[in-house]
Amino acid sequence: MTTQRSPTPQKAARDARARLRALASPEVAAGGRKFFKQGDSVRLLGVRAPQVRALAGELYREVKSAWHVADAVAFCDAMSRARELEARVLGVLLLGRYRRVYERTLLRRVEQWIRQGRFANWAEIDALAPGVVTPLIERFPDLVPRVTRWTSSRNQWMRRAAVVSLVLPARRGEKLDVAYRVVRGLLDDREDLMHKACGWLLREAGKTDMARLERFLLQYGSRMPRTSVRYAIERFPERKRKQLLMETKTPASSR
Repeated sequence: MTTQRSPTPQKAARDARARLRALASPEVAAGGRKFFKQGDSVRLLGVRAPQVRALAGELYREVKSAWHVADAVAFCDAMSRARELEARVLGVLLLGRYRRVYERTLLRRVEQWIRQGRFANWAEIDALAPGVVTPLIERFPDLVPRVTRWTSSRNQWMRRAAVVSLVLPARRGEKLDVAYRVVRGLLDDREDLMHKACGWLLREAGKTDMARLERFLLQYGSRMPRTSVRYAIERFPERKRKQLLMETKTPASSR
């Protein structure tokens, strides 16, 4: 619950959007659009990432003595209704400050946000997945199967969220069985952003067990898009990279 001296989540969201608009730069926005496809659902104010993070810190200091996790969820919900990428990411960043007290029901809310199109490009998903989904599956391991089922969704952002939520654990050598199983189930995914996400996850999984990654690539690499393979092998020595590219060349080299 909030106090009179602390803004409600809805008022805080209105104020936060105004503060973002005050920081907006058309030049920065124009540069940022280059990282998205023409058809992507994205609207940029042109606020740099460090500025968004700094604002999240300021907001947290203003409300932390009065807000509980439910208030932070309500704030993120309000910010997710904005069309600007920076507003949505700011909502996630503030909610992320409460990760140690997340409640398991938050995962259902995340699913709704994605299905409703409130997080609908790679940048928003890549903030939401590690900032909210990863802490949830670490706090409540029994939620992992629910998240991995997202990989069968027709919504590519649900699929990407499932993959990206495993990146940080995989980097630490955790949930590797899940990570490899998820990638194996997405070998035939047609979206290039999924190819990149799967390659990214494999690369991180390999940091603590390069031999396992090599075995996986030798077994499945010929079925993987070239983008996934190239991302996955980035940490290998140059000679090994060339070898793996050759040994996984066909028939996926045309994809």
